[in-house]
Amino acid sequence: MMNVFQLTRALVDIESITNHEEAVGSFLFATLTDLAARTAGSVERCPVEAHRFNVFARWGDPIVTLSTHTDTVPPFFGSHEDSEFVWGRGSTDAKGIIASMISAAEKLLAEGIRNFGLLFVVGEERNSAGALAAARDPRGSRFLINGEPTGNKLVLAAKGILRYEVEASGKLAHSAYPELGESAIDKLLDALQEIRKIPLPQDELLGRSSLNIGVISGGHAPNVIPDAARAEISIRVAGSQDAIREAMTRAVTGRAQAREVLFIPPMRFDPIDGLASTAVSFTTDVPAFANTWGEPFLIGPGSIHVAHTLEERVPKKELLEAVEIYKDMATQLLARPAEALRS
Repeated sequence: MMNVFQLTRALVDIESITNHEEAVGSFLFATLTDLAARTAGSVERCPVEAHRFNVFARWGDPIVTLSTHTDTVPPFFGSHEDSEFVWGRGSTDAKGIIASMISAAEKLLAEGIRNFGLLFVVGEERNSAGALAAARDPRGSRFLINGEPTGNKLVLAAKGILRYEVEASGKLAHSAYPELGESAIDKLLDALQEIRKIPLPQDELLGRSSLNIGVISGGHAPNVIPDAARAEISIRVAGSQDAIREAMTRAVTGRAQAREVLFIPPMRFDPIDGLASTAVSFTTDVPAFANTWGEPFLIGPGSIHVAHTLEERVPKKELLEAVEIYKDMATQLLARPAEALRS
């Protein structure tokens, strides 16, 4: 088996932008099949949709499952390394995490520890398709250690997300005679101005919610009154979403139509003794699992601040630390009596 740096680079060098995870899934299936063959484990492809599958490896009856995602955001670029970092798309989000989890599994097995699994899922960067599929097919795990870049700090709280598509309609006309048309872009801009005024909730641990107008599109040419315009909006939710929904309806009334396309609630997590903790503003696959794979924990090497950027990289030191953290967490959770989960 490759060391954690080599495995991270091998994974990074396989393009796996969301919806194109088949090649990296096949690589992981082969890698884990080799490990399982030497350690009396088993590996399976778990279908999600055509040419897309999760990879699940198990040793015994899994009480603890370590999981993260195989897909990345665009654009793809390959790996390189220096004395301090492994660089490349997915190095921190989340292929270095995959490598750390596999390396932790090897160490657990070398110590004779079993009854755990590895679950690597597709689609986290878009719609959690892999986690949702896994939630429909649980395997009895009581604890889920989910990996995302947190600087190896255990997450105690994570913001939710509320996404909208806002569309405005108008009437085409020659721009020399605007009175004959109706500008959809003007109506959309008026709606967005009101949306930007929406009061956003805040939380003592998570801080203030935030709103981002990420996409605006519409129109045909500068000399044509536009008949359609749309925007895509993402709100990172730190508190109740109900007031936001009501305010959104008021903001667009008479100007546009707002359609909610995604909601993931804020999450709270339990602490584990001996691990530094943090709160994060991003969302993960954890809500999509809906506790079907057990009580969730969230931790991983790397910084979210460089994820999704052209400077994406993961510190080698944190990859090595993560191997030990995942091994120790799994060992500690495996030692918990079954009644502790029900108390």
